[in-house]
Amino acid sequence: MSEIICIARSYGSGGRTIGKLLSQSMQLPCYDRELIYLASENSELNKELLARNDERVVKPSFHTTVPSEMNPYRSRDDIFACQSKIIRDVADKGNCVIIGRCASHILRSSPHKVLRVYIWAPEHVCVRTVMEKFAISEKEALKMIRQVNKHRADYVKHHTESSWTDARNYDLCIDTSRLTYEQAEQAIRTYADVFFKW
Repeated sequence: MSEIICIARSYGSGGRTIGKLLSQSMQLPCYDRELIYLASENSELNKELLARNDERVVKPSFHTTVPSEMNPYRSRDDIFACQSKIIRDVADKGNCVIIGRCASHILRSSPHKVLRVYIWAPEHVCVRTVMEKFAISEKEALKMIRQVNKHRADYVKHHTESSWTDARNYDLCIDTSRLTYEQAEQAIRTYADVFFKW
């Protein structure tokens, strides 16, 4: 039985960075965008198609038919099924950290122990982070954050029929406006030590 830490995160909250820090400190493999490459390698799905559908519900005109060079007639549900299989496969291989992609929902009926974490921060904090990261204006950062978060919320709603930001879907929620990324990583690790002993 594997011990899996699944991290959902709002854009600009540092969730991906914290997940990477966690995997390093616990010496665990971390799966984020790597899942796209694994899905492509283990199926006939094109990597570009998977990337364009990553954590988003594409427009009907795209998911109904896509260009032939990207493997035609693949619906968003076909792609989700492929990624779900990869997530179950990496969980079966052993303890790991998985970032996003409805992993906690996909693994809900698995035999593994799954710690569900949601990392977020108030919008103004995320805006500042994104502005600094990409050297863009406040207006541009705000637009990017709201767009990415909408994609993620729609993706979770479509595939799980639940709300992405509902605290009831998680075992631990962390506001990174109150902690450094290193402190957040340590908090998750401390919680995991107790959680996995239950």
